[in-house]
Amino acid sequence: MRVIAYKNPGPIEAAESLIEIERETPKPEGRDLLVSIKAVSVNPVDMKIRASSGPLGDDDVRVLGWDASGIVEAVGPQAGSFQPGDEVFYAGSLIRPGTNAQFHLVDERIVGHKPQSLNWAQAAALPLTSITAWEALFDRLDVRKAVPGAANAIVIIGGAGGVGSIAIQLARQLTDLTVIATASRTETQNWAREMGAHHVIDHSKPLAPQIAELGIGAPGFVFSTTHTDRHMADIAEAIAPQGRFALIDDPKVVDIVPFKRKSVSVHWELMFTRPIFETVDIGAQGALLNEVAEMVDAGRIRTTLTEHLSPINVANLKKAHALVESAAMRGKVVLEGWA
Repeated sequence: MRVIAYKNPGPIEAAESLIEIERETPKPEGRDLLVSIKAVSVNPVDMKIRASSGPLGDDDVRVLGWDASGIVEAVGPQAGSFQPGDEVFYAGSLIRPGTNAQFHLVDERIVGHKPQSLNWAQAAALPLTSITAWEALFDRLDVRKAVPGAANAIVIIGGAGGVGSIAIQLARQLTDLTVIATASRTETQNWAREMGAHHVIDHSKPLAPQIAELGIGAPGFVFSTTHTDRHMADIAEAIAPQGRFALIDDPKVVDIVPFKRKSVSVHWELMFTRPIFETVDIGAQGALLNEVAEMVDAGRIRTTLTEHLSPINVANLKKAHALVESAAMRGKVVLEGWA
């Protein structure tokens, strides 16, 4: 099978930042599914790993990719939730080879049935960001439990990005929260409104005064998807006493001392935690992906695909990596098909 990988960490501009190689098609064991990959999406984690980490274990290369849609080709002896021929979508695991391959092994517990109303590319845009947003909103921030005295509102910093785009939709469809998204350009502000944000403010300017000007009170929840270090002082000022704050990015320093006076709780979300540690609730990821698929097919939420490249090859993956690294993306970039 064809695999796109890299050997040494480095910038995407390097000649061999990504290379194509041949690998033997793996066989599923345990609860694994062997999936024929039809489309993959690129996420910031692809950039972080490629720029900083070498191959896994004794491998001589590392395969990236943590979003995919495809068809189940074979199942392991302990797998019982899927059969060959099933159409699926999922986000994989950091500690296993990625989805930038013609065939891929994945634990069935973190796999969902692909939305029937979406094509391969549209479906591949959703898994990683949907899991991240869902876990941040409902497992970490517990947004269905109100903060006493706070405005029933959430601020989503980076509302036009991949995670922000789906977080806005989930918050609108599954809660009664007032959704305040941030975006700095006209096109990204319009996109956040399309996703369902009640209010859109500019994160290139101080956030706390803009939130106050809305006149709805101090929000009970803040979810930061990007550039958290730039906004910490504003978050501490704007959030309600006893509020809950979650982040997903990797600031070099996170000073939460300013939160003490308000007893703000801080939650770090990593959607790979369940598959990395095979937690007892690992199956929650497959279950929530099935819920997302049902919501898509019911017309309640939409794909966040905005950039489509074909086929899946080195040149197009380099283009996709460069797009994500530009930090100017709306939604998601997806690659589809093997030439």
